[in-house]
Amino acid sequence: MRRQVLVCTLIGAAAGMIAGLLGVGGGIFLVPLLVGVLGVAQHQAHGTSLAVIAPIALVGAITYALLGHMDWVLILGLALGGLVGAVLGARLMMRVPARQLRWTFGIFLVLVGIYMIIPWLGS
Repeated sequence: MRRQVLVCTLIGAAAGMIAGLLGVGGGIFLVPLLVGVLGVAQHQAHGTSLAVIAPIALVGAITYALLGHMDWVLILGLALGGLVGAVLGARLMMRVPARQLRWTFGIFLVLVGIYMIIPWLGS
Protein backbone atom coordinates (compact mmCIF):
# COMPACT_ATOMS: atom_id res chain seq x y z
CA MET A 1 0.00 0.00 0.00
CA ARG A 2 2.81 2.44 0.85
CA ARG A 3 4.51 1.68 -2.46
CA GLN A 4 1.33 2.43 -4.38
CA VAL A 5 0.86 5.73 -2.52
CA LEU A 6 4.47 6.67 -3.28
CA VAL A 7 4.11 5.73 -6.98
CA CYS A 8 0.83 7.68 -7.22
CA THR A 9 2.43 10.71 -5.55
CA LEU A 10 5.39 10.61 -7.95
CA ILE A 11 3.12 10.20 -10.97
CA GLY A 12 0.95 13.08 -9.72
CA ALA A 13 3.98 15.32 -9.17
CA ALA A 14 5.25 14.56 -12.67
CA ALA A 15 1.78 15.16 -14.16
CA GLY A 16 1.57 18.51 -12.38
CA MET A 17 5.02 19.51 -13.58
CA ILE A 18 4.27 18.53 -17.17
CA ALA A 19 0.84 20.22 -17.08
CA GLY A 20 2.34 23.44 -15.73
CA LEU A 21 5.31 23.38 -18.07
CA LEU A 22 3.70 22.20 -21.31
CA GLY A 23 0.02 22.95 -20.72
CA VAL A 24 -0.97 19.39 -21.57
CA GLY A 25 -3.97 17.61 -20.13
CA GLY A 26 -3.65 14.71 -17.77
CA GLY A 27 -4.60 12.14 -20.37
CA ILE A 28 -1.41 12.47 -22.34
CA PHE A 29 0.68 11.59 -19.31
CA LEU A 30 -1.62 10.07 -16.71
CA VAL A 31 -3.64 7.58 -18.76
CA PRO A 32 -0.63 5.61 -20.05
CA LEU A 33 0.90 5.50 -16.55
CA LEU A 34 -2.34 4.55 -14.86
CA VAL A 35 -2.82 1.69 -17.32
CA GLY A 36 0.80 0.60 -17.71
CA VAL A 37 2.30 1.18 -14.25
CA LEU A 38 -0.67 0.90 -11.91
CA GLY A 39 -2.70 -1.62 -13.92
CA VAL A 40 -5.87 0.50 -13.96
CA ALA A 41 -8.50 -0.50 -16.54
CA GLN A 42 -8.54 1.71 -19.65
CA HIS A 43 -11.96 3.30 -19.05
CA GLN A 44 -11.26 3.83 -15.36
CA ALA A 45 -7.90 5.43 -16.23
CA HIS A 46 -9.63 7.99 -18.44
CA GLY A 47 -12.14 8.93 -15.75
CA THR A 48 -9.50 8.98 -13.02
CA SER A 49 -7.25 11.17 -15.15
CA LEU A 50 -10.02 13.74 -15.62
CA ALA A 51 -10.69 13.86 -11.88
CA VAL A 52 -6.98 14.20 -11.08
CA ILE A 53 -6.21 16.86 -13.66
CA ALA A 54 -8.97 19.19 -12.40
CA PRO A 55 -7.13 20.36 -9.25
CA ILE A 56 -3.80 20.30 -11.10
CA ALA A 57 -5.22 22.49 -13.87
CA LEU A 58 -6.84 24.84 -11.34
CA VAL A 59 -3.56 25.46 -9.51
CA GLY A 60 -1.70 25.90 -12.81
CA ALA A 61 -4.36 28.28 -14.11
CA ILE A 62 -4.23 30.40 -10.96
CA THR A 63 -0.45 30.59 -11.27
CA TYR A 64 -0.66 31.66 -14.92
CA ALA A 65 -3.42 34.19 -14.10
CA LEU A 66 -1.30 35.77 -11.37
CA LEU A 67 1.50 36.12 -13.93
CA GLY A 68 -0.90 37.79 -16.39
CA HIS A 69 -0.85 35.02 -18.98
CA MET A 70 -4.56 34.49 -19.59
CA ASP A 71 -6.91 35.38 -22.45
CA TRP A 72 -10.27 35.53 -20.68
CA VAL A 73 -12.33 35.75 -23.89
CA LEU A 74 -10.75 32.56 -25.19
CA ILE A 75 -11.20 30.91 -21.80
CA LEU A 76 -14.94 31.60 -21.77
CA GLY A 77 -15.56 30.17 -25.25
CA LEU A 78 -13.30 27.17 -24.78
CA ALA A 79 -14.75 26.39 -21.34
CA LEU A 80 -18.35 26.49 -22.57
CA GLY A 81 -17.58 24.24 -25.51
CA GLY A 82 -15.40 22.01 -23.36
CA LEU A 83 -18.18 21.40 -20.84
CA VAL A 84 -20.52 20.13 -23.56
CA GLY A 85 -17.72 18.16 -25.23
CA ALA A 86 -16.70 16.50 -21.96
CA VAL A 87 -20.20 15.14 -21.37
CA LEU A 88 -20.48 13.89 -24.94
CA GLY A 89 -16.97 12.42 -24.91
CA ALA A 90 -17.47 10.60 -21.60
CA ARG A 91 -20.73 9.07 -22.83
CA LEU A 92 -19.13 8.04 -26.12
CA MET A 93 -16.12 6.53 -24.36
CA MET A 94 -18.35 4.08 -22.51
CA ARG A 95 -19.44 2.64 -25.87
CA VAL A 96 -15.89 2.06 -27.13
CA PRO A 97 -14.17 -1.23 -26.19
CA ALA A 98 -10.98 -0.81 -24.13
CA ARG A 99 -8.67 -2.12 -26.86
CA GLN A 100 -10.10 0.25 -29.47
CA LEU A 101 -9.99 3.12 -26.99
CA ARG A 102 -6.29 2.41 -26.30
CA TRP A 103 -5.47 2.34 -30.02
CA THR A 104 -7.46 5.49 -30.74
CA PHE A 105 -5.76 7.27 -27.87
CA GLY A 106 -2.30 6.18 -29.03
CA ILE A 107 -2.93 7.22 -32.64
CA PHE A 108 -4.26 10.58 -31.44
CA LEU A 109 -1.08 11.18 -29.43
CA VAL A 110 1.14 10.32 -32.40
CA LEU A 111 -0.81 12.59 -34.76
CA VAL A 112 -0.72 15.51 -32.32
CA GLY A 113 3.02 14.97 -31.86
CA ILE A 114 3.63 14.99 -35.62
CA TYR A 115 1.48 18.11 -36.03
CA MET A 116 3.47 19.92 -33.36
CA ILE A 117 6.88 18.88 -34.75
CA ILE A 118 6.29 19.56 -38.47
CA PRO A 119 6.02 23.39 -38.20
CA TRP A 120 9.15 23.33 -36.03
CA LEU A 121 11.08 21.42 -38.71
CA GLY A 122 10.17 24.03 -41.33
CA SER A 123 11.50 27.03 -39.40
